[in-house]
Amino acid sequence: MDTAALRSAYDRLLDAAAIPDLGDADDGGWNADQILAHLLSVDASTAGVALGVVAGARPTFDNRISLDAWNLDRIIAEHSGRADLLDHVRSQAAVLCDIADRLNEQDASVLVPSLLLSNGAVVLDRPVPVAGLIDGLAESHVPGHTQQLLGLRRTVPGHA
Repeated sequence: MDTAALRSAYDRLLDAAAIPDLGDADDGGWNADQILAHLLSVDASTAGVALGVVAGARPTFDNRISLDAWNLDRIIAEHSGRADLLDHVRSQAAVLCDIADRLNEQDASVLVPSLLLSNGAVVLDRPVPVAGLIDGLAESHVPGHTQQLLGLRRTVPGHA
């Protein structure tokens, strides 16, 4: 697989997450640490699916654990702060990309039963090729969370 788009998406996300003094979401949504913890969970799950396929298993992908507040809090607590979370996201994204880079066409095309939820609604409940899971991260998931992080920027009165 070609992971140039995913690597680029992560570069933009990591730049956004490194903005100092990100605030809380106005709508009560996730803060920056929760977004990063969510990404760590999703990336680990995706890497596990890809490695499972290579091993001959037929895994499933279910993102509910990556949405669970207790799990996100657990991941955050295992890190010493935002910089540590950022470093872990950076290294885990590199691992995921390295795994994807090595997938052959046959493994990348294996259909994986997938369940994706967002904001309490099912957005996907059907088999997806491994490549589709990984490409989906590059095309919508990571860019969406980049925009979410940018939305947490605090504005200084008198500055746009």
